[in-house]
Amino acid sequence: MKISPMYHNPVLLKEAVDGLDIKADGVYVDVTFGGGGHSKEILKRLGPKGKLLAFDQDEDALANKLEDERFTLINENFRYIRQFLKFYGIQKVDGILADFGVSSHQFDRAERGFSTRFDADLDMRMSKKSPVSAYDVVNSYSYDDLRRVLFQYGDLRNANAMANTIIESRAMAPIKTSNQLKEVLHRFLPKHKEHKILAQIYQAIRIEVNQEVAVIKEFLEQVPELLGPEGRLSVISYHSLEDRLVKRFIRSGRFEGEPEKDFYGNITVPLKKVGGLIVPSKEEIATNNRARSAKLRLAERNSS
Repeated sequence: MKISPMYHNPVLLKEAVDGLDIKADGVYVDVTFGGGGHSKEILKRLGPKGKLLAFDQDEDALANKLEDERFTLINENFRYIRQFLKFYGIQKVDGILADFGVSSHQFDRAERGFSTRFDADLDMRMSKKSPVSAYDVVNSYSYDDLRRVLFQYGDLRNANAMANTIIESRAMAPIKTSNQLKEVLHRFLPKHKEHKILAQIYQAIRIEVNQEVAVIKEFLEQVPELLGPEGRLSVISYHSLEDRLVKRFIRSGRFEGEPEKDFYGNITVPLKKVGGLIVPSKEEIATNNRARSAKLRLAERNSS
């Protein structure tokens, strides 16, 4: 099936796939299939014996499935990468690619509730099977949990006051839609910053709804055991929180604290970085606004 160019314009396409250093007969995983742009590029570089598995929990992405016998699309969250590779009889892979961004398609579908541009029910679930929606976060979270979400995931300095305002408003009537949430928080949205602050609020709620931080941590912890010798990891992040997790894990094999040491005091880390931080060119940002905050990091399984 042909991919709609409107579904998702892949960011750092060449750089992310180049970073996998693809072997013609290798086995690769694209854990964030979306519109299939990165997967299509990987398949171009694979030979007839190569294999590509892709993950996407969003049912809408299934419409973009690539008709190629070397390709398998798994409609699940990539936090389950280990068990699904095992199910398909795969012990080790030669490379894993992840793009942590929300697809353009999800932002452009008003009913999904991801975008500040539309009035829609508060949803924001990447998978319709997920039990928790944005409505649940806004209408049932405690003050402490709301404050934490808005501060940690949205970098919102007014998180305390915003959480209080939401709780006071929902006590009178549930907050059901995007416009209702915007109206509740209108005093925190000065005209010249309204779009930016709304985007931060939406980002914070979306990260919580989809457990994005927990998912990234679970995924990264599985990567070293799944990569074969000289296997590569290629990860695109958009939020400083995501990028920090990736950077720390590549550097130390942990998300906080110091790296582990062996009996002799030598530092043991499962991955080693490949090159430096890669960001989009001015030309790419000019043609694809989504790319402006993208950061690509590459790593290789450490054989030492």
